[in-house]
Amino acid sequence: MEALKQARIQFIVSVPDIVTSNGLLWPISKDPEFKLVRVCKEDEGVSICGAMSYNKTRALLLMQQTGLMDSLNAIRAIGIDYQLPICMMVGLQGKEPHKLSSESSSYGVRIIQPVLDAMQIPYRVIEEPEDVQHISADIEKAYQTSSTFIFIIGRAPV
Repeated sequence: MEALKQARIQFIVSVPDIVTSNGLLWPISKDPEFKLVRVCKEDEGVSICGAMSYNKTRALLLMQQTGLMDSLNAIRAIGIDYQLPICMMVGLQGKEPHKLSSESSSYGVRIIQPVLDAMQIPYRVIEEPEDVQHISADIEKAYQTSSTFIFIIGRAPV
């Protein structure tokens, strides 16, 4: 959570998911420095995060990979075509902690990185404690360049 504070994230927009809830969503919901916005659908969250950027408000969208797949058209339109900064943390539901995403037995996990590569959406995989050190800089760059960035949460944060 400190990396999000360093990146000046003010709002967390979320559709609760099992991968990020324990390590991220529940602690965030108790932190007075963040304002939590719960949404029903992930593409609503994409729109809300994009709209917040107009008044220089920084937001982060939390969801799992099924919601990411449901939201690809909104991400394409709002984040890529309109060039609004949309930062997301996407939990990989069903990914085995000891395997690379590309080696997962879950089809839904295996296709996430190739889909993001095909769409030319930058991302960073967060699986080890040291991966967290890049979060603030990646968010800062997304807001400076008005672009989309996705953090892929491969296992529950330690």
